Amino acid sequence: MTTVESAPAPSGPPSKRTSLSRNRALRSVRRSFDPVVGVWLAALAVTVLGWIVVAAQGGNFLTTTNAVAILQNCVALGLVAVGQSAVILTGSLDLSVAYLISLGTLVAAETMASGGVVTAVIAVLTLSVAVGLANGLIVTGLKVNAFIATLGMAFILRGWIEDNYTGPAGEVPVSFQRLGYDRVGPVPVSVFLLIAVAAVMWLITRRTRLGHHMYATGGDEHAARLSGVRTGRTVVIAHVLCSLCVGAAALFLAARLGAGAPWAGTEARYDLESIAAVVLGGTALAGGRGGVAGTLGGVFVLAVLDSVFNQLSVDPFFKNVVRGVVIIAAVAIYARPGRTPKAPKARKGGGSA
Repeated sequence: MTTVESAPAPSGPPSKRTSLSRNRALRSVRRSFDPVVGVWLAALAVTVLGWIVVAAQGGNFLTTTNAVAILQNCVALGLVAVGQSAVILTGSLDLSVAYLISLGTLVAAETMASGGVVTAVIAVLTLSVAVGLANGLIVTGLKVNAFIATLGMAFILRGWIEDNYTGPAGEVPVSFQRLGYDRVGPVPVSVFLLIAVAAVMWLITRRTRLGHHMYATGGDEHAARLSGVRTGRTVVIAHVLCSLCVGAAALFLAARLGAGAPWAGTEARYDLESIAAVVLGGTALAGGRGGVAGTLGGVFVLAVLDSVFNQLSVDPFFKNVVRGVVIIAAVAIYARPGRTPKAPKARKGGGSA
């Protein structure tokens, strides 16, 4: 007769076994937690808290006017941050976005004044592709650190702007200004532009071979190269995608301002603000982990915070302190094991992007 041996009972006192089981369960829950859900829950919490604080001061936070203002403030930063997500996923960075926005509004407004809307859109997007291509080639071809390369590009764009413009220029027709001011019910039309761009970028990063190569390049460039990924080309394409998103933001701001403005991108500090939104959304600065959905959550958190601070007339210094604390806290949370957003699983089959 065959004897069936039973599994050995866990050794150690019952209290210790219970503690080990509890720790395993907590680690399992932590691994299954999606930081994208976390950042959107944080956005909801910030909204509720802002409503309570503003109401305590005698204000009214949850109004249609304020909601529309928050959504409009999300558009420009959201477009830039979505593009910034692409380059950060590959382990790169783009600090030229602020000056590219400024130059883009000037090109758009001047072209619209002398040509037409379609010509202006093509001109801005062509400029964006050229700048993104230059950034990518400098980083990959000349092996210059992305921080230095894009900072140098920012100085080049700044020099061109300061040498050729002393103030607002050009004129945006009323028909194009509708992009910045029209609404569908309570929702600004420009929000649909942000949703469309974000959806395209999400599909690229999560559902295409190029997207998988972007994650692989950011996760471990050497291993990705050994696996057959053309990492250089991937980084260049990521920079071009980023600049195209920045071009879309420039067109939106030109519609809002009605003219080109040399300070359109720098006054709002879209370079640092976009990086802050990406990091707040859970994307690792080292690359390889994160995504567009979390970035949009980070943008919404920053927009709500700005709205609360404006209604409370908070001192700018204190405003920056709070924003800095929020970003540091978010990075500290994501740095804990198992809390960083996962990259999509690679599809079978090699090949270049």
